[in-house]
Amino acid sequence: MKAAVKIGLAILCAWTGTASSAPITFNTALPVHEGGWVLREQFVYKKSAGDPSPEQRDMRVSGVVSVLGYGVNRDFALFGMLPYLDKRLDMRSGDVDVVRDRRGFGDLTLLGRYTAHEDNGPGRTFRVAPFFGVKAPTGSGNARDELGSLPPPVQSGTGSWDLTAGTVATYQTLDFQVDGQMSYQANREANGFQAGNVAEFGASLQYRLLPRDLGAGVPAFLYGVLEINLVHAAEDRLGGAGDPDSGGITLFIAPGLQYVTRKWIVEAGVQVPAVQRLNGAALKNDYVLNAGVRFNF
Repeated sequence: MKAAVKIGLAILCAWTGTASSAPITFNTALPVHEGGWVLREQFVYKKSAGDPSPEQRDMRVSGVVSVLGYGVNRDFALFGMLPYLDKRLDMRSGDVDVVRDRRGFGDLTLLGRYTAHEDNGPGRTFRVAPFFGVKAPTGSGNARDELGSLPPPVQSGTGSWDLTAGTVATYQTLDFQVDGQMSYQANREANGFQAGNVAEFGASLQYRLLPRDLGAGVPAFLYGVLEINLVHAAEDRLGGAGDPDSGGITLFIAPGLQYVTRKWIVEAGVQVPAVQRLNGAALKNDYVLNAGVRFNF
């Protein structure tokens, strides 16, 4: 999501409607100014291979995630997130190469975020904001091809109403910003499948690389970004039984860059798994590329 902050003042006036650095892979606690809008278009490319099973699965997902936020007041903001994804699974079935694919809009997530704590001082601000959201089954969760029903990872949606909640904290100065987030998603069953519940912890450091010294006005800034994401996924359930080849723990490290102006941001980062302790023959992640733009108006 996008922050709204004005840099260069003695006190950071985070509700003035000016763009600032923000985490690439998760939320920030800095507010959207009252009556203001933020729009984010994020390109995502995810590759998962290294299948230990005889199926030799190779999964690729690409697409765009659109995020629109609105500042209801200085403390409360609403967000809507809708992905459009192209999913392709290459695998072996006996001696035959098989391709299962699907493209389309995924599930819509609606989320509210409230600033519960705020502490401002000369050249700094600290905020804590819990959030709560619901994921609606707007994407197709029961698509089929000539081989039958598509595997759940290839479906555009899950078919289930899922809940997510968490807290994000942000500490910002004129030179750098640190964000941390904890979240939990509770997934429900649909079409005989239930994805495992997911707990995540994220941390992000954005450090101003250019300009080295702040002058008059609010110029553009170049930030270096370093993030970590720790993800724990429980086992999926298929037909009421646990899937031993699903779930586990993954730790991502994500370096990136952000170019920040008063009203827009261009950014890119890549998540590389540093640790993967997955269950059974669960498919491992190779990397996740995130690149996009944000507009504040």
